[in-house]
Amino acid sequence: MDARSPAKVVKDAVESAAEKVTDALTPEVPGKPGSAPPTVAEPTTPQDPLPPKPEQGSPQTRTPTGARTGAPTTANGQQGAYLTTAQGARLRDTDHSLKAGPRGPTLLQDHHLREKITHFDHERIPERVVHARGAGAHGVFTAYGAAEAVTRAGFLRKGRATDVFVRFSTVLGSRGSADTVRDTRGFATKFYTDEGTFDLVGNNMPVFFIQDAIKFPDIIHAGKPHPDREIPQAQSAHDAFWDFVSLHTEAQHHTLWNMSDRGIPRSYRTMEGFGVHTFRLVNEAGETVLAKFHWKPKLGVHSLVWEEAQMLAGIDPDFHRRDLYDAIEAGAFPEWELGLQVFPDTPEETFAGIDLLDPTKIVPEELAPVQLVGSLTLNRTPTNFFAETEQVAFHVGHLPPGIDVTNDPLLQGRLFSYVDTQLTRLGGPNFAQIPINRPHAAVNDMLRDGFHQHAVHAGVAPYRPNSLDGGNPFPAGDAENAFLDVPVRVAEAPKIRANPVSFDDHFSQARLFWLSMSPVEREHIIRAYTFELGKCYHQEIKERQLQCLANVDPVLCAQVAAGLGLPAPQPTVPLADVTPSPVLSQVGRQWPADGRMVGIVVDPEADFDTVRDVRRAVFAADMVPLLIAPHGGLIGDLPAQRSFATGRSVELDALLIATAPAPAPDALPARDAKAGAAPATGPADPRVLLMVEECWRHAKAIGAWGPGVSVLEQAGVAGTPGVVTGDSGEDVFTGVHRLMADHRVWERFPASVG
Repeated sequence: MDARSPAKVVKDAVESAAEKVTDALTPEVPGKPGSAPPTVAEPTTPQDPLPPKPEQGSPQTRTPTGARTGAPTTANGQQGAYLTTAQGARLRDTDHSLKAGPRGPTLLQDHHLREKITHFDHERIPERVVHARGAGAHGVFTAYGAAEAVTRAGFLRKGRATDVFVRFSTVLGSRGSADTVRDTRGFATKFYTDEGTFDLVGNNMPVFFIQDAIKFPDIIHAGKPHPDREIPQAQSAHDAFWDFVSLHTEAQHHTLWNMSDRGIPRSYRTMEGFGVHTFRLVNEAGETVLAKFHWKPKLGVHSLVWEEAQMLAGIDPDFHRRDLYDAIEAGAFPEWELGLQVFPDTPEETFAGIDLLDPTKIVPEELAPVQLVGSLTLNRTPTNFFAETEQVAFHVGHLPPGIDVTNDPLLQGRLFSYVDTQLTRLGGPNFAQIPINRPHAAVNDMLRDGFHQHAVHAGVAPYRPNSLDGGNPFPAGDAENAFLDVPVRVAEAPKIRANPVSFDDHFSQARLFWLSMSPVEREHIIRAYTFELGKCYHQEIKERQLQCLANVDPVLCAQVAAGLGLPAPQPTVPLADVTPSPVLSQVGRQWPADGRMVGIVVDPEADFDTVRDVRRAVFAADMVPLLIAPHGGLIGDLPAQRSFATGRSVELDALLIATAPAPAPDALPARDAKAGAAPATGPADPRVLLMVEECWRHAKAIGAWGPGVSVLEQAGVAGTPGVVTGDSGEDVFTGVHRLMADHRVWERFPASVG
């Protein structure tokens, strides 16, 4: 019997309803698998396929020759409510093969079985030799108009919006490797311009290991697993890699970038991109300049710490992929700005003494500022990963009018390699007709037949000149904005296999990078070299690489040598006198915290009014709150996204403690090894203490209020830098949010090197 008065019952009901409406307006935590909730019982009423989720997109419905069809993008997906064969015949059963009696042999005439199994047997295509592990997303690029003076490329005209598809990737690992390995990342962007497709195929590092494409098989063979044992996977911490780079010293600059925190980015969303090569731009007047492309993330450049990267490789190998797709689903759309470094197009093709055709060199931004020319927003995830992300085909030779290549010997080799690899991976020369690769410009290429020809070409004269097809297709000129191969004069010279003398400097820019790092970043570089070289078997390779480091910087060499237990050699070349470039450091600036994950530890005794307020504040700050509770399901009246058993600190960018949870029933080392990580005699669940300790060790912001402060005291971190406490949950979150602008609280750990 309800002892409340009727008026009180009505008042409470109204307030409860209002609270539910308010909670309904709170954004959902991303990660929902389907576009509609499932039912407990198997659905039996036929219905059409569910629509894609709101954050998903698909290639536009274009014909194989680039024309709009006007059909919705779902027209490329499955149709109708009933199961069919590939030819559209409806099927009664797909659970049982056709047999001669219930226990008899399976009949060869079972065409559905053979179609189903044959397709399954051929579902996988060869993975990419490099960049096999990747994730992609759809988006839009909008030009600022700042590039109109240097290039006639239409997609860079002011206000022009261009559809894009971006694929991020690692280089060395297979498709089944982990996202967070130490490696170079690919950053490839397909611009579907109305003048033809432009592929900007870059990396998250502005330099490469080699200067000439003829060495590409060598560096990849050296970096890949040893061919006898096929180990180690997706890493460079082995003899073959260090054998190659210590002998082929032009690789030292890129290797230093890879040993820095750039080799373990926090997220694709906090990763720079670079075109690596120097390109030639042509404007409407026919004037040319040389240029390098840069992608600048609006969230800043941030990285994991090494322990996080190692833990995530086991806890969540899909961490970067999940982060990208969850951010898009949550509406925290990843954004970058495209920038250009522009240089005079001189016969020497150098700038400030730096050879612009050498892909192992950068031009510091202090010498040539990056001019921002447009913004990229990724706002749709793939509808089908295989059809889009796995089949997308990039090529550095996909260029629009106004952008041309240079004689960079690495770029020249890539112009051949990309077409050649698509022929193998995608089954023939018509890979451009796969929906994700179809251009958004009219196509009349006179290319016919071949595997997987989807176009139905008319006419009888796919050649030029012709009269049978009325002369079609006709050549275009300047008035029709035809592509221009810039008529650069080729210097008279003998044919030789050699590099220019300017390519011989292999250490000055590596020294520039080292001297540009903050003390904490230098500590991380020392640790990376010590770890990777420590995994090598042969002492000779370690000693040879130490000699390379001595030619970069004696402090770097001495510290790594000490970690390896080897003497530090003396330089064999004069140390370069260079000016540091502060922009190369990831430390020292503040950035938005959009899309970050904030863990909130709760239990049934928490003040849920405060928790709700903090949760809403996290959403309002464009971040995602994850409630971490003793168990799954509802905690109070809120859904727990993680339990103490399933949650781990490396998923989080900051941690808030709303309560002091006692050990849960499953806090048993025999059931959850994390429960044995801290003394079981304390009042708090040992897994919460472990989470606090890990967040503190990884330099993340931590906050607590009310009873939660006692957890910080038990963990021994109260009062240390980057730990915020107070009585008000919202005030504590405000302090934590402010700290997150620096990404990490590095002042917790003073560096030993300057």
